Parts: sequence; C-alpha cells; structure tokens
Amino acid sequence: MNTVLHRLAADVQPPRKLSEELAELLVRLGTRPVTLREVIYVLRGRAYTLLLILLCLPFLTPLPLPGLSTPFGLAIAFIALRLALGQRPWLPKKLQRKELPADFFAKVFRFSARVIRVIETFLRPRMAMISTPGTLLRVHALVMLVAALALMLPLPIPFSNSLPAWTVLLLAAGMLERDGLFILLGYGMFVLTTLYFVLLGEAAEHLAALLLQRFGG
Repeated sequence: MNTVLHRLAADVQPPRKLSEELAELLVRLGTRPVTLREVIYVLRGRAYTLLLILLCLPFLTPLPLPGLSTPFGLAIAFIALRLALGQRPWLPKKLQRKELPADFFAKVFRFSARVIRVIETFLRPRMAMISTPGTLLRVHALVMLVAALALMLPLPIPFSNSLPAWTVLLLAAGMLERDGLFILLGYGMFVLTTLYFVLLGEAAEHLAALLLQRFGG
C-alpha cells in the first residue's frame, strides 16, 4: 500500500519551474543550429505555451530587432490564432523548419535568465475566474495575436518590439501557471502598447504633414 502511495505522489509532482525547463532545453539542444520543430519536440507537454515565452525573450530589451521580429512575431501569431479559434496550437511546416543560429538560445537565456527567475518567483495559481481555460482563454489569445502583429512590424524604433513582447510574455506565463494576476498585467501592458503605437502613428502623421508643408509647396 505504501509503495502504491509513493508512486502516486511521484506522479503528481508540480510542474517544473520555467527556468528549469529552459535550462534542460539548453542542455538537450546544445550549441548547434536548431529548428523550431526540435524545440517543440523537446518541450513536449507545455510546448506551445513555453514556445510563446521563448520567442519573446530576445525582445525584452528596448532595442528593436527588425531581422527577428517578423518571423518570431509570425510564429506567435499562428499559435495565438489557433488558440483564439479554440483549436490545438500548431505551426506551418515552413515555420517549424525555421533554423535558429548556433548558440542562439544560450545567448538569449543568458541575458533573460534573471527576468525569468523574477517572474517565476511571483507566478502561482490564483484568480481562477480569469485564468481557467475556457472562453476567456480565447480572448487572451486574441490579445496575444494583436500584440504579435505589432511585434512583426520591422520598425527600427525603441520599444516597438519590447512592449508587444512583454504583453505576450505576461499573458503566456499567466496562462501557463493559471495566474490571473499575470494575465491582468498582460492586459495592462497591452493597453500601454496600444497607446505607444497610437502616439507613434500621430507623430508620423505630424512629421509627414510638416514635410509636405515644407517641400510640397
């Protein structure tokens, strides 16, 4: 009887921390070039939610990365779209075959490890009404889809990548651990992202008007 109880206890262990999942990913993939398909295979159970977080990590700093933002944003958009439609997450084969440079994840994890550790310190199941899978999950995914479309824009402007990336990161982390507080923080970041892009659009419109006034007449 005791043996059976011990086995049951071993099978019902809590999910590993995000930093532990990422550390194992680095060990298993090594420093060679890898594809997103390999990453999904290694992550297994929570693959696509973890992949959303992984794809956001390069953009956490204010500096934009136009060369990466479009393919990574597209991958996030595909996953979020499937979730918003209530379908199983999936990526087209072309994106699954997207090869990442050697030592890519090691470099990314090196500068983002501290952020991940801080995040997982506060992550815990709470606010079940917001974080439980269901209709609201599709709404969260829709917000991530809009943020991913903003991330795809190849704008060489500070914060144009980081704000959408933080939106997806907070929402995905909240969905991963069923933490309603992080989901609410993700919505707050989404509002900030929207305001930022609205201000960018107004500034671009004002600049265009000035240039037209100066050189058009």
